[in-house]
Formats: sequence, structure tokens, C-alpha cells
Amino acid sequence: MERRLKVYFDGGCRPNPGRIEVAAVLRGVAHVRDDLGEGTNGDAEWLALIHALECAQASGAVTFDLLGDSRSVIEQANGRAKARSEADRTHLARFQTLTAGHPPERIRWIKREQNLAGIALNARHPR
Repeated sequence: MERRLKVYFDGGCRPNPGRIEVAAVLRGVAHVRDDLGEGTNGDAEWLALIHALECAQASGAVTFDLLGDSRSVIEQANGRAKARSEADRTHLARFQTLTAGHPPERIRWIKREQNLAGIALNARHPR
């Protein structure tokens, strides 16, 4: 029996709004993108979730969980909260299209300090 793959995701931009960067971590490897243009932190979190989904699907995993620290995006993706802005509705529609054939088992909130993708992004910006 195959273990369920855990895929961590996080996104952000500096400044907000600004240039977006996202990360997905699976099997201990960070997959970072910083070529997604400009937007808000909300856009970055949505794009990070979508990036994590695409990484999980490309990995060949049969079952997988997506784990992140954005309650708003996770609640919307799980259908427990309404996408209020036009941008959120657009991101949600894209996410739903991508999950149609191979959805995650769960999309779950975790604490920021447990988010391996957030840790990977922070490592790119020494203080």
C-alpha cells in the first residue's frame, strides 16, 4: 500500500503587492517558482496551492494531501468559504478544473512554523 504523499505549499510577495514567489515541497525537495508576475499575497497563496497540485499530480502519486498555512485559500478550496473577490474566483475555478481528474485526498491547514514550503521561501531571503 502506497503512503499518501504530503505536499507543502506557500506563496508570498515582497512588497505586497509585488513580485510573486511560490514553493511546493514534496519528498524533501523544494520546487520554487518566481516567474509568476506581480500580485497580492492572496494571489501568491492561490498560485502556490495550484503549483503544489501540479507538482503532486506530476509526481505520479496516487493519493496526496496539500498542506499550507493560508486559512482563507484552504477554506475556499475546500468549499467551506465563498471566494469573495474576482481574483479569488478566477484562482478557484482554475484549481477546480485542475483537480477534476486527480484531486487531492485532503487540503489541510498547518501552522506557519510547520510549513516546509514557507521555510524554503524564507531561506531565499536572509535577514
